[in-house]
Parts: sequence; structure tokens; C-alpha cells
Amino acid sequence: MNKTLYDVIIIGAGPAGIQAAIHASRKKTSVLLLGRINNSALYNAHVENYACISGVNSGKDLLEAGFEQLRKFDTEILAEDVLKITQQENLFNVEIESGAFLQCRSVIFAMGVSKKKLAVSGEKELVGRGVSYCVDCDANFYRGATVAVVGNRSAAVDGALTLLGYAAKVYLITDTLDVSKELLERLNNSEVQVVTEVKIEEITGENALSGVLLDNGERLELEGLFIELGSKGALELATQIGVMLDTDSFKFIQINRKCETNIAGIYSAGDITGPPYQMAKAVGEGCIAGMEAATYSRKQKKFAEVN
Repeated sequence: MNKTLYDVIIIGAGPAGIQAAIHASRKKTSVLLLGRINNSALYNAHVENYACISGVNSGKDLLEAGFEQLRKFDTEILAEDVLKITQQENLFNVEIESGAFLQCRSVIFAMGVSKKKLAVSGEKELVGRGVSYCVDCDANFYRGATVAVVGNRSAAVDGALTLLGYAAKVYLITDTLDVSKELLERLNNSEVQVVTEVKIEEITGENALSGVLLDNGERLELEGLFIELGSKGALELATQIGVMLDTDSFKFIQINRKCETNIAGIYSAGDITGPPYQMAKAVGEGCIAGMEAATYSRKQKKFAEVN
């Protein structure tokens, strides 16, 4: 990283995030794109019937081409997940998995919708009765309890560390961990009990969660299980800071035609704003969000200089 204060920070390295970064960078603002292209739904997909592009194209190739475009605009790219966002007057504080704290004048959420499930027996039946997909939302319900987090990315490790402030005992269940060395060091120096090289085969309980069965034959008695697969989801990060969701399903970030949320300086684009889940829509919203965020940031920067 060349700096800690940016005009625009974009979270998500899919087509919406890349297009937002292109347009924000073209407006001569300092732009940081956070994310990994292999986390995009497009990465393992193919694209056809897209305007002005003939034949069938690899999603991976398109995303890599997008990154090459960004490098020509001197956009900074960092393959890290975001753990937390807070607001401080006219700036936003962004904590990333390496432990670094960044600041920006505007934020664009472009992470798509990817709340993954374990897809094991007992999961569906026990959601809300001991099984949760959001540590930040439900940690307070498990004070003094024995809980576990399952996952192998930053959301799982950060969730386990957060739960230490609530639960009596915290397990982290993972097959392999893929996090920054700084986050791994925080985990190793904590009281989280890490159960490695295993997977959950079954979630047990009748009216409430009682535990999990692992593929090594071991059983863990639990009162709470948090499924945190991948990085922090857009909805978790957005609701932390007060961004409004759609009033029909509460599954998407609510935006207007300028891709603005209810909070000045925060924009959103792509699948996280709702269907249709098409690259054309993601790119279009990314274009709008990138231009609007850059314009907003330049006005904020000018105002700060005058005052």
C-alpha cells in the first residue's frame, strides 16, 4: 500500500468492483480495490450473449483482463478481506485482515451475494436454534456458552476472535486456513481452540443444537455454531455501519439510481443490490457507483482543504 487515506475504497473484485474502479480512477482519484478475483461468482463461469463480445468467454480471463486495465490506471489492488468499517466524521475507517487500518472518503460495496452453507444434515433444521451465519449479529446470545465457528477464511477467524468476548469456550473448525499471517498470528496467540484438518459431517440436535459430528469420528458438544465460510459478507459490513437493506426481503443493499445508499459516501453495485444476477447489470451499476463515488470524494476533499 502506498498510502492509508484514499478517495475511494471498493470492496469486491468482480465485474461491478472492477468497473467501479475503472471509472473512479479515470476521474483522477486515489482508488484502492480490495478483494480476490477468484472469489467472484464470475471466476468459474463463462460469459456469452454479452454486448460487443462474441462467442463464449472465460470469466477468469475477463476478470484478469480487468485487473490489467486497473494497473494501467494506477489503481491499487490488495487481495485482502475487510473485517470492519466505521465512520469518523467525514471519513470511513476500514480494517483489513492484515490488521491494517485504512481511511477513505467514500466506499463502494461490490461483493456480490455469497452466503455459503455447509449443506450437511441438520443445518437447515437448526438455523435460528443454535446455527447462525452471522457472528456480529448473534454473538450476544451466546454469553457463557460453548460455541464453534466453521470456515477457513478471514470471516471465520475474525468471528472466533470476536466470540472470545462472549462465550466461555470457542472452537474454530477448519480443514485448512487461508488468511493473512497477521490474522493467523492473532489466532495463535488467542484462547480459541483450533480443530484442524476436519470437516463437519452432521449437525445434531432436536429442538436446539446439541453438537456436531466431525469426519474424524470426533463429536463436539456445542450450544452455538456459526457458519462463516469465506470473507465478511456485504450485508454484515453494511449493517454494521447502518446501511439500509431492501424492505421486502432484507437480503440486498438498497440504492437509488445513483447507486447511493442511505449513508452519504457509501455506494453499492452488482448482485448485492438485488436481481437480475447478470454481468451487464453489475458492470452498469459499477460504472455509476465509480463515477458518483469519485465525484463525492473530490467535493469532500475540496471542502476539507478550504476548511
